[in-house]
Amino acid sequence: MTITSLRPRPLRRVFVVGVGMTKFMKPGLENSRDYPDLAKEAGQKALADAQIPYSAVEQACIGYVYGDSTSGQRAIYHSLGLTGIPIINVNNNCSTGSTALFMARQLIQGGVADCVLALGFEKMEKGSLSGGSLNRTNPIDKHMEVLVNKYELSAAPFAPQMFGGAGKEHMEKYGTKVEHFAKIGWKNHKHSVNNPYSQFQKEYSLDEVMTSRKVFDFLTVLQCCPTSDGAAAAILASEEFVQKYGLQSKAVEILAQEMMTDLPSSFEENSVIKMVGFDMSKEAARKCYEKSGLRPSDIDVIELHDCFSTNELITYEALGLCPEGQGGKLVDRGDNTYGGKWVINPSGGLISKGHPLGATGNAAQRVHILFVIIWCRCE
Repeated sequence: MTITSLRPRPLRRVFVVGVGMTKFMKPGLENSRDYPDLAKEAGQKALADAQIPYSAVEQACIGYVYGDSTSGQRAIYHSLGLTGIPIINVNNNCSTGSTALFMARQLIQGGVADCVLALGFEKMEKGSLSGGSLNRTNPIDKHMEVLVNKYELSAAPFAPQMFGGAGKEHMEKYGTKVEHFAKIGWKNHKHSVNNPYSQFQKEYSLDEVMTSRKVFDFLTVLQCCPTSDGAAAAILASEEFVQKYGLQSKAVEILAQEMMTDLPSSFEENSVIKMVGFDMSKEAARKCYEKSGLRPSDIDVIELHDCFSTNELITYEALGLCPEGQGGKLVDRGDNTYGGKWVINPSGGLISKGHPLGATGNAAQRVHILFVIIWCRCE
């Protein structure tokens, strides 16, 4: 009898060798472009940045939320090429782009491919996100139950109620002020002035942020992300591919990346903060710090998921930038902008840069509510 020992192969290093994105735009404009054009621009920019032909790409992970089942194929067939490679369509709501990146990285880590395109796009409707089908279970019905048990449900769109409720709980529990959340919106709009790809590039005063149109309770429109059209792409490669194409000077290694989904605390602790993802963000961060050997103090720049100003503040604490309950103090110290400990969302974040769901996770290779990614330069 022969016994074979099946030892797992060590995971390979993965590098980002090219990135590209479109300007994020308000949906419904007369000059708005369809998703194949958006995907074409982002994909071609990423290939040009990497200085490789599309024929070198072995697989593609394409993310979008609003679209038909093979929109990924249509997006790149006639814009990048018809090479017959596997194309995997990804739909994971706001983390769609990050999920495409996560899948692409795993393909390279496991030795399945040496070069993978991760591309996300979205062509959206104006206004708040629409609900799902009425003849089947809503996928966030259990999340809604937590909110209803904690606070009354209003006629406002559900997303701002979720994150507004988390902010309200934070104020009740820790004494955080409405001004702390408004300062985050003010900061992100100020940052976006220098980002040519941002949907908004106007600086507002703190008073303008606080007195702008209310979306839900204390959350004003200048503290909430807008719907957007746009696309973003990243090309990932193995170390062997980097060496073969001489890309060492531009390759950036992904030192750590984690994907988390809800834990029991999201539903069992009657906490809206936990329901919107605090514990899974905290656990993803912990795993990334452990795998990379880095600490929050080693990081200079952070892109995180600020769908609403409340979520940005809560995520400060989940990432370990400050103790729980002290996000407001971090804001008051200015440790989230230039001159402080970290520059957080220098792009303007979702609040100002925009939020085309499928593209968001690739647009800045961000620290996401479900993902934490830590980078280093390839030697």
